[in-house]
Amino acid sequence: MNLSFFDQFSSPSFLGIPLILISMTFPALLLPSLDNRWITNRLSTLQLWFINLVTKQLMMPLDKKGHKWALILTSLMIFLLLINLLGLLPYTFTPTTQLSMNLALAFPLWLATLLTGLRNQPSASLGHLLPEGTPTPLIPALILIETTSLLIRPLALGVRLTANLTAGH
Repeated sequence: MNLSFFDQFSSPSFLGIPLILISMTFPALLLPSLDNRWITNRLSTLQLWFINLVTKQLMMPLDKKGHKWALILTSLMIFLLLINLLGLLPYTFTPTTQLSMNLALAFPLWLATLLTGLRNQPSASLGHLLPEGTPTPLIPALILIETTSLLIRPLALGVRLTANLTAGH
């Protein structure tokens, strides 16, 4: 068997059917189905309990204005949990080991929080670009450094996350 280092990323197949398709449709069983009753069986009760638990944990530190992020954050949390559980299935890999997926999730959320902060609290958001007590000659250089650091943050964190997941951490 002659394999290269990058064969671990190829999608395995069984009888010509890619196993990633089967493993990606499996978590759909965990999602609630539409029905006219609130709680239909034990599975939907467990789903509702889990969604309420995640939402409560995410929203507890935020004030009431921050609760409008509840739907997107809870959906993202459950999506990431399900997609990372795919990596536990045999002959599959975790899709979050791909840099493109990490950046596709990180960049819009980073941009949304940055623009929301600039719109709601512009002086506090811009105040992070200059540490308190900075000597006057260093102000232009520090503003450039902090702005570059702010703009490169999603790329740096996405690369670090991808490297850690690929390494098996």
